[in-house]
Amino acid sequence: MAVGFDCSTPLTAATAAAFKSDGYEFVCRYLVPSGWKRLTAEEADLISASGMQIVSVFETTADRALGGRQAGLQDGAVAVQVAAQVGQPEGSAIYFAVDFDATASQMKTVIEYIGAAGEASTAFLTGVYGSYAVIEAMKAAGACSRFWQTYAWSYGSKADAIHLYQYENDIMVNGIAIDRNESYGNEGWWMKGQPISGEDGTMQLEQWQWKMLGDSLDGLYRKGLIGDYTWAEKAYKGEMKASELAWLNTIIIARQNGIQA
Repeated sequence: MAVGFDCSTPLTAATAAAFKSDGYEFVCRYLVPSGWKRLTAEEADLISASGMQIVSVFETTADRALGGRQAGLQDGAVAVQVAAQVGQPEGSAIYFAVDFDATASQMKTVIEYIGAAGEASTAFLTGVYGSYAVIEAMKAAGACSRFWQTYAWSYGSKADAIHLYQYENDIMVNGIAIDRNESYGNEGWWMKGQPISGEDGTMQLEQWQWKMLGDSLDGLYRKGLIGDYTWAEKAYKGEMKASELAWLNTIIIARQNGIQA
């Protein structure tokens, strides 16, 4: 577990260094196209230089998710553009915020928003920020693969298998108003100049991408181009490493060319 924070105020080299010195390992910042709170390429540089990881969150208005599928497609496309501008590497995560007490009757619309945001940003992992109810609904629908829960509107409940947890709001640290968070691994955070992978080297893919890879390896097994069905099983489980896939690719190409490897 690592401790971090989120904030609206852009960090300077001095404040980033101060937070890192205090033991904070990551900061969640706004990946938005305009406004005073937005993350810039320059800020991403200095945060990375401090040794802290960056978690990207897209939020223009608190209830933007009520715009449903169309809003999600628009926001996902904008998020990709801004990610390129600030230097966020593909394969890391973008969390889309549901920053209000969403009701059961609103969940279908929220699911449509998150799912569409992911469709429009396929080079990145899709995450959601929200209450316990939002997290549970998104997990059940398979709308995204990364989950950042806030204690707000959660009525004391904490979801299983979340990646980030916001447990304290509106405190002053190093002269900046922050919210405190914990992380539990595979958050999809990023740092400029660092490769993106899971803690154990596992590839970072969305659920649908793992299924597509599994189906492909299943087909190659049935054609006799790979001899062990375990590879397809690893893909279906989301456990394959990039180095393993690269090795498999070499074997498959060789066998397609009549070389027994």
